[in-house]
Amino acid sequence: MASINADFVWMDGRLVGFEQATVHVLTHTLHYGLGVFEGIRAYERADGQSHVFRLDDHIRRLFESAHITGLEIPFSPEEITAACVETLQANRFRWGYLRPLVFLGSEAMGLGARDVLVHVAIAAWQWGAYLGDDGLKNGIRCKISSFNRLDPRVNFPKGKICGQYVNSVIAKREVLKAGYDEAILLDTQGNVSECTGENLFMVKAGHVITPPYGAGILGGITRDTVIAIARDLNVVVEQRPFTRDELYIADEIFLCGTAAEITPVREVDDRRIGDGRPGEITRLIARTFFDVVKGSTHTHPEWREGYSLAL
Repeated sequence: MASINADFVWMDGRLVGFEQATVHVLTHTLHYGLGVFEGIRAYERADGQSHVFRLDDHIRRLFESAHITGLEIPFSPEEITAACVETLQANRFRWGYLRPLVFLGSEAMGLGARDVLVHVAIAAWQWGAYLGDDGLKNGIRCKISSFNRLDPRVNFPKGKICGQYVNSVIAKREVLKAGYDEAILLDTQGNVSECTGENLFMVKAGHVITPPYGAGILGGITRDTVIAIARDLNVVVEQRPFTRDELYIADEIFLCGTAAEITPVREVDDRRIGDGRPGEITRLIARTFFDVVKGSTHTHPEWREGYSLAL
């Protein structure tokens, strides 16, 4: 996992030293989980230019998550966008991972506490391949979790909400202990939903298939990117429900997310997927994605928010 090597964190409108970026033990969100966050990647491209990938879309989702939970962020989207770039610049990061976090303070305790201040912090660190360099290259081993994805009737799946990630944490720990790399969660109807921090795609007969946006999944920004890339490549994309046994007989499977990027899956529940190696369509989509974020392609410039380390 990532080691944090940052010098500064942005907190409530100003940069503070990393060691000074602290909160009280009675911070409301620490106890009850009501908070929202984002994960955002910055990349250095082949020409040496740095950019933040789909920054506006991530900040839009941050504000949507806050709206879903009834939190009022005390800064504008433009201010948070600028603060993300400022945090990267202050830490001299040509590439890295950003974590904006909106949380409730320590002015009051109790589930119904209302007179609690809303705070915003933005941290940055340099994070490599979330599921490992070997996973990116050769694929990972997944297991269907015994825990289901939280049902839309009892949570807000389109919000990136702090407390909801307990579901992901327990599922992830379960499969890691069993010797696998990642968990796949089903919904309460038995359909494939998503992984602990990634959306899931399978390939069958040349079609790319993923659970529909209207299901109980997070509306992943990398998911949206993959769909756009597949269509650019004239690959048919289907958004429909499917069951675990369809995964077993898929030709290819891959996961996607800001942290995981595009990670192939070579095995599910001890069943080899395809020939046990990243498939042709997975490799094509991954190659195109990494050329957009790290390479020299000029396609989709709207996805790249450039920045310089010159302050």
